[in-house]
Amino acid sequence: MDLPVGISALQRTDRWVGVPLCVILTILRRIFESAASLGPREVRRILFVKFAEQGSTVLAYPAIRRAIDMVGRENVYFVVFQDNRFILDAMNVIPEENVVTIATHSPLGLALSALRAVHRFRKIRIDAVVDMEFLTRFSAILTFMTGAKSRVGFHTFFGDGPYRGDLMTHRLLYNPHLHTSQMFEAMVEALTRDPALLPTFDFTPSANQPLARFRPSLSEVAEINTLLQRENPRIGSAPLILLNPNASDLLPLRRWPSLRYVELARRLLERYPELFIGFTGAPAEAGPNNQLANEVGSDRVIRLAGKTTLRQVLVLYTRSEILVTNDSGPAHFGSMTPIHVVTLFGPETPALFAARSPNATALWAGIACSPCVNAYNNRQSVCRNNLCMQAITVDDVFVEVTRIYDSRKRATAEIKLHNDGFAN
Repeated sequence: MDLPVGISALQRTDRWVGVPLCVILTILRRIFESAASLGPREVRRILFVKFAEQGSTVLAYPAIRRAIDMVGRENVYFVVFQDNRFILDAMNVIPEENVVTIATHSPLGLALSALRAVHRFRKIRIDAVVDMEFLTRFSAILTFMTGAKSRVGFHTFFGDGPYRGDLMTHRLLYNPHLHTSQMFEAMVEALTRDPALLPTFDFTPSANQPLARFRPSLSEVAEINTLLQRENPRIGSAPLILLNPNASDLLPLRRWPSLRYVELARRLLERYPELFIGFTGAPAEAGPNNQLANEVGSDRVIRLAGKTTLRQVLVLYTRSEILVTNDSGPAHFGSMTPIHVVTLFGPETPALFAARSPNATALWAGIACSPCVNAYNNRQSVCRNNLCMQAITVDDVFVEVTRIYDSRKRATAEIKLHNDGFAN
């Protein structure tokens, strides 16, 4: 039976196989790709490369919208790992048939599906690729192999990051002081410039970028209400706060100590007798999450880990007041809905990766060794004790959640008062 390719295996392959391939392809490029063939070009079909991290795909929304403005929705494509296409479907920003997936169930499966993807891109004559993976070799290799005449990606000009060859026509510096969504937007804008002048170009990213929006159907909302009622018949229309105690396997250091979620839940339930708490998570996280829910010791707790599809999670967010989560995909999924998201940051900085929604709050202790992972170190860390996350106290989170919840309650009461007065 084929086994999934783990994060560490992908990183090792990217290093040991990717480096020599990048060297070989760079030599071939310098032999066969004439410098005279560069310069500003008309762009008709744009491909985005972003294999992993669905949260970053949400941050790419303004860049995707910019590409749509340039070439039309039907001419924008996206390649992604199979397990990560969900968020593109939920965003509904490009046609579903324009999303190409790469399987990761085995190394052979990954290689074969990557080759099939390249064949498709060559067949439809993709002429521009935006490589949104920061400094990985696999994405640079695939970008080059598409045969696109315009290829935008980050380049390590002075050895200031992992070597990935010289495979891009539009070479940009990775700017660690620019928010990720703005960096993605700049990459699309680079397609309109003469690559000979890059990485310098006079573009100021938007301060107020468009936000992705998720709109569930009435039947989906009813389905979630039925699920909540089944899991806890007492909930009715009571307000719900969600806790997401886990982080992705990509960076386990992002986890807040799990028992602090238990203490936070207890304090919120004690303060607000009308409130219910839901614990969310993927199916693989159901066991540990249910144990945390049991530790709370309340009949106003709902165990939701593993009981929803990813799309149903988004619908659940539209029904809930606040989400407290480690820095991970759900923080960005929530930004597509009216829920207020409180994200706990540690190994990475909210200055670069926080959701851009006005309904998003980032908590970050900012200790001296944080952030410790970035694009230049391939998001690796020598840390084995995430003091940056431990430095965020239950008091810190409780104060912020109660402030937001009280504010939302006041706003709801004012709207009700206004509507009642209008009705009378």
